[in-house]
Amino acid sequence: MLSPADLLAGADAVRDVEVPTGLLGGAAAPDADRRVRLKSLTVDDLRLISRASRTSDELTAVLMVQRSLVEPALTVPEVARMPVGLLQFLLREVSDLSGISASAEDVARAIEDPLAQASFRLSQAFGWTPEEIGRLTMGEVLTHLQLLKSA
Repeated sequence: MLSPADLLAGADAVRDVEVPTGLLGGAAAPDADRRVRLKSLTVDDLRLISRASRTSDELTAVLMVQRSLVEPALTVPEVARMPVGLLQFLLREVSDLSGISASAEDVARAIEDPLAQASFRLSQAFGWTPEEIGRLTMGEVLTHLQLLKSA
C-alpha cells in the first residue's frame, strides 16, 4: 500500500523546460539559456484558480501558468502579457507535469460520451452554453432531446 508521503510526493515535482526560440519573439540570443522551472499544480492551486477564474477561460490558463512558474516567478499581469503561443506552450507543460493533460484517446472517448453528445446537440439547437446545460436536470435534458427528435 502507498503511504501518505507517497501520495503527496508529486506535489513537490518540478521540471526545467526549454522554451523554443521561436516562441520568444527574438528576445533571447540563440545560445542563451531558455529554460524555465515549473512546479506541479496542487489541489489547492486548482481550487484557487477555479474560484478566481469563474468568468474567464483565458484567466484560467494565465493563473495555471503563473502558479506553476517557479523560476522566473512572474505576476499575473506579467503572464497575461505573454504572447499566446508561449502561454499555450507553458500551459501544455504545466498540464503534463501536473497530470491533467488528456491524450488524443481520452478526448476521442469523451466526445463519444452520450452526455457530451447530448450537450453538443442542445448547444447547437438552442445556443445554450455548457454552464446552462449543466444546470439542467437529466429529465430536462431528455425532454429537450425528445423534442428535437420529434421536430
